[in-house]
Amino acid sequence: MASTNVTKKPAAPSSVADGPLVRFGLALSNWSERWFPDPLVFAFAGVILVFIFGLCIGQKPANLAFQGGKAFWTLVPFTMQMVMIIIGGYVVATAPIVNRFIAWIAKFPKNPRTAIAVVAFLSMLTSLISWGLSLIFSGLLVRELAKRIKGMDIRAAGAAAYLGLGAVWALGLSSSAAMMMATKTAIPAGLFQIAGVIPLKQTLFLWQSIATAGILIVVSTIIAYASAPSAEKAKTAADYGIEYESGERKLEPRTRPGEWLEYSPLLSILMAGLLIWYLATFFKSAPNGALAALDLNNYNLMFIAAGILLHWRPKSFVKAVSECVPATGGVLIQFPFYAVIFGMIVGSGISDWMAALFARITTQNTYPLLVALYSALIGVFVPSGGSKWVIEAPYILQAANTLHVHLGWVVQIYNASEALPNLVNPFWMLPLLGLLRLKARDLVGYGVLQMMLHVPIVFFLCWYFAHAIQYIAPVITK
Repeated sequence: MASTNVTKKPAAPSSVADGPLVRFGLALSNWSERWFPDPLVFAFAGVILVFIFGLCIGQKPANLAFQGGKAFWTLVPFTMQMVMIIIGGYVVATAPIVNRFIAWIAKFPKNPRTAIAVVAFLSMLTSLISWGLSLIFSGLLVRELAKRIKGMDIRAAGAAAYLGLGAVWALGLSSSAAMMMATKTAIPAGLFQIAGVIPLKQTLFLWQSIATAGILIVVSTIIAYASAPSAEKAKTAADYGIEYESGERKLEPRTRPGEWLEYSPLLSILMAGLLIWYLATFFKSAPNGALAALDLNNYNLMFIAAGILLHWRPKSFVKAVSECVPATGGVLIQFPFYAVIFGMIVGSGISDWMAALFARITTQNTYPLLVALYSALIGVFVPSGGSKWVIEAPYILQAANTLHVHLGWVVQIYNASEALPNLVNPFWMLPLLGLLRLKARDLVGYGVLQMMLHVPIVFFLCWYFAHAIQYIAPVITK
């Protein structure tokens, strides 16, 4: 792997990193490189802190331990669904036809600022389809542009590629919270008794949610364009000693007769066709319409079917999956411990205590702001939207019922605000950093800049739109 030590340009003017916001971001990154532990440590620490908190409000230690251990495997279906989002996004983004599409897009930008703005816009647009797709697609686009656009700052471009995860992903179709609440089998039993199933038309497809996503995309793209350094001040991939190879993947030649089916598109066509046939029949026959039938399982199945078809040959598809699997390790090991936290909160009296507190210190008018602030702060320590939602949902939805705040919009308040810490949290950067061969510290400076401007916009929209949606009592069915 190429070194990430920067080769200084002797004749260049002072870098854009001399600006106060960039200096602050790099200082934060340097601190996090030295002091920021592995995200698993936060999961362990969360378990201990919730246990201690339970003791402080009068819960019995034996009951807390029992409820936590009992819930250890509660999120296994949801964990697998999250893993499949990563795999589905990766196999689609690395398909040969998508690589050619990326190369085609890269022909249009003619200068560094335009290139970075294009990366930012497409990163956010693809994140509305899948955050897994967004990370890989945007990373490959940056690599292609780095080879074509002289003077493109690789830090600003990398941060732009990450904007989908830091701005709007949770308002799109791979939203962990919205998809969980729309999928009865993914909702833990204790949470289901509080909120029931919340269909996507009450979350992602509210016009207020769509408007919020649109505003953030426009603002973020403008910031990315305006903050991109000129070619004279940029630190390019070459300055970091990085040279990107072609994104086109070539299969090794077939050497044995038994490999014929691995290299033939026959099975891929048949398999993808069967899955597409099932999906078309399922959505057509859905009693409440196709929108109500869209859940995590069907969403992931669409991506897997598309990946099989786009890779064309089983060998290419399997190779892409193998490349992606290491990126799922954090999700696989951490989610069971978040389930322990969930079990202690819901199984003991912590959930009721927190719900009463939220209802007591807020009104219907101020509740949206509290949820936004609380979700953003917790996101600094728990960098997973899905697992954090499992922890927060029982008491914030229970309080929303008490205050008669629309449950679907509470989900979207959570989605919009919990993404904010992603701009400076390195957990979900890992696949992108691997593609670009950079460190988190190289991107966080521009992430801080975006976050400082996002926070007031997101909080205002969460509060303002809450007044335009009427509360609907949850329907709890067996």
